[in-house]
Amino acid sequence: MEDIFEKLEGVGQRLQEILRALNEPSSASDPLRFQKLMKEQAELTPIAETYREYSDAKKTIEETGEMLKDEKDPEMRDLLKEELQSAKDREEDRMRKLKILLIPKDPNDRKNVIIELRAGAGGDEAALFAYELYRMYVRYAEAHHFSTELLSVSENGLGGFKEATFMIKGEGAYSRLKYESGVHRVQRVPETESGGRIHTSTATVAIMPEAEEIDFHLDLSECRFDVFRASGNGGQCVNTTDSAVRLTHIPTGIVVSCQDEKSQLKNKDKALKVLRSRLYQRELDLRHEEEANKRRSQIGSGDRSEKIRTYNFPQGRVTDHRIRMTTHRIGEIMDGDLDELIDALTAADQAEKLTDL
Repeated sequence: MEDIFEKLEGVGQRLQEILRALNEPSSASDPLRFQKLMKEQAELTPIAETYREYSDAKKTIEETGEMLKDEKDPEMRDLLKEELQSAKDREEDRMRKLKILLIPKDPNDRKNVIIELRAGAGGDEAALFAYELYRMYVRYAEAHHFSTELLSVSENGLGGFKEATFMIKGEGAYSRLKYESGVHRVQRVPETESGGRIHTSTATVAIMPEAEEIDFHLDLSECRFDVFRASGNGGQCVNTTDSAVRLTHIPTGIVVSCQDEKSQLKNKDKALKVLRSRLYQRELDLRHEEEANKRRSQIGSGDRSEKIRTYNFPQGRVTDHRIRMTTHRIGEIMDGDLDELIDALTAADQAEKLTDL
């Protein structure tokens, strides 16, 4: 407990430093520094306020306890006992909140999220499953009043997605969907299967926080832009002009293609957005590997090669293998009702981090 109180005292001191820095006339001349200070202030203020409430409750317990020692009147003693119990409840509640607030925050939690879907093993059935995952996430976004933007897509001609990249925009979108990275497996009888045999197919989900310039500086001199004529469905001049953009990051070899807009400039902007986020995620993955040597996360590494969830249609169940959770609400889940799974994954992650704390 002493370590926790040391951290709390440190939070208060740091908050005072930030407030002094924000009041300096020079702070406004550096927008990036000002933005970082404001962000840190927003993160630390709830901790400082909760600690103040905890300290007030603790002081009330001490003062009320002293008054009870000397009080003889039965009615007054009953009132003091009620006040004492109320203060103890507040103290316990605030300490519980403080422990959660002190869990190291993911700095990307409040960001928009970029999702990449790729059909895996299973041919056309895998592509159809990839499309259904896309539909699932879009419906989840709609239910939470997030907006979605399709950045690029490659279809298989049967209504499935070979690949798709899209963004979900909204406060905290990344915090809700960051546990979705990995291999999703489906077990069902494909519509094209005449013998009624159950097939297993997979699709890969990669989750990335949208990276801004403040997060990752992308050196455009390290990028090569190529333009080409878009393929696939036409309409609105999409495949009649050289509007498609292929962006190559030379140091890493990462390639991003966008062709869904008829404007070459819009496709270029989308490609830059995806490339910056991929490079930022690559940097985060390297950090995660270093941390994983010290501590393996209970909910998994989030690596796209890790099998995380199975959707078994004949049995109507969905199983998340990281937390060994099974639910028989496959219809609702495929319609975007993911909160039960996401809440359980978040709770498991918090419980492990609380143990470490």
